[in-house]
Amino acid sequence: MSVQRRKYDPDFKRNAVLLSEEDGRTVTDVAENLGISKDLLYRWRREYKSRATLAFPGHGKESLNEQERIIRELEKELHDTRMERDILKKAIFSNPPK
Repeated sequence: MSVQRRKYDPDFKRNAVLLSEEDGRTVTDVAENLGISKDLLYRWRREYKSRATLAFPGHGKESLNEQERIIRELEKELHDTRMERDILKKAIFSNPPK
């Protein structure tokens, strides 16, 4: 029998992190009250601390800021251009003029 994975929306994760950062609350207590593991809450805290507003994009999509998005697009364009160049090279050098 397989265990079904639970999914949490970004607001739930963000609120859980903020609750765990309040004075007088421990991560363990917050996790128990919410019905999640403390390890999961610690992971959410690390992600929130490193990405802040871009944390928890959902559905496996990575949130990127504007600069990261531009870099990704340029890397893809460079990759495509190199592939086109290699194809043209093969076409030119495989059929030498007679």
